[in-house]
Amino acid sequence: MTSNPPADAGQVAVIGTGLIGTSVALAARRAGVRVRAWDADAVALARADDTGALDPARDLADAVAGADVAVICVPIDRIASVVAQALAADPHVVVTDAGSVKASVVAAVGRAVAAPGDCARFVPGHPMGGSERSGPEHASAHVIDGIVWALAPTEATAGPSLDRVTGFVRSLGAHPITLTPERHDRLVAVVSHLPQVASTALMALAAREETDEPDLLVLAAGGFRDLTRLAASNPVLWGEILSANGPEVVQAIDLYVAGLLELRDAIGADRRADIERSFAGAKAARVGLAAKPQVRAGVAIVVVEIPDEPGALARITAIMSEAGVNIEDLQIVHSAEGGRGQVQLTVAATTADEATTVLTSAGYDPTRSA
Repeated sequence: MTSNPPADAGQVAVIGTGLIGTSVALAARRAGVRVRAWDADAVALARADDTGALDPARDLADAVAGADVAVICVPIDRIASVVAQALAADPHVVVTDAGSVKASVVAAVGRAVAAPGDCARFVPGHPMGGSERSGPEHASAHVIDGIVWALAPTEATAGPSLDRVTGFVRSLGAHPITLTPERHDRLVAVVSHLPQVASTALMALAAREETDEPDLLVLAAGGFRDLTRLAASNPVLWGEILSANGPEVVQAIDLYVAGLLELRDAIGADRRADIERSFAGAKAARVGLAAKPQVRAGVAIVVVEIPDEPGALARITAIMSEAGVNIEDLQIVHSAEGGRGQVQLTVAATTADEATTVLTSAGYDPTRSA
């Protein structure tokens, strides 16, 4: 892992110690920042304390007192009231949040804050990381490593407040980007909320079909498992998110359905050229999608077959590490027959030849798919 710049925030408050809150605390502690944390759920706070990432506070005000930045990691319907409490607790603290919807949160904060001028110290945020798992026991600083962290300042947000939060985000190893709350909601509806909806709908379809076809899910291989991973997410959390961003998600679903219908018609009419054109366009876009924004302009995928046994993946990553070839993204595709699988390694295009060479030298038979 590359070293992060020094944190601009000497002390940070984390309010809400679930997966994201505790991961932020772990990343901040790694960066040398003192973390004070509080959670309305005393059990969750105790579990987060077990990670060694934070100092538990008596209450919200105790956590925020003396902090340079307070990160609010609570359910969407509680963000506004907690932000208002944090702003009132210390006149010098800059407050940001981790909610996955921004426009409705901004409006709610505006109504909740007692002194309108306090909104100058509020920087709406959204770390684009996480997992289908939840709870502090699944937290890790690596959840924050290399992720895009959206910041959505409003007209009321003061420039120095934005600068402070931007510096803090960078110190955690994340990549801050700035956009309006409305644009944020429109974009995440497509790349974050719609994938959850699609995954859930596909899993629900398979579960219904399994009633009459008990062997259906027995045949489910890596592709199905990859596509339905998000279906294991927290139903209550996603109910809140989709409700808060309803209009944008509905529009995203409509666009997705239109694309599915277009592909369905091409398949039904056996228009091979249209089918292949659709697949080729999607493949080209997927190849250009890397985990890190700084390499998104030029990546390649190297595919390696490996046995399905302990240590197989570790050997691949060790070979790449020893050669100095960074893995930007990684996907495992399991074989339906079992016993073997494929590792698809996304690397910078400039290192693809080197990756292929070192893997071949180690006895593998890699292929470059893009």
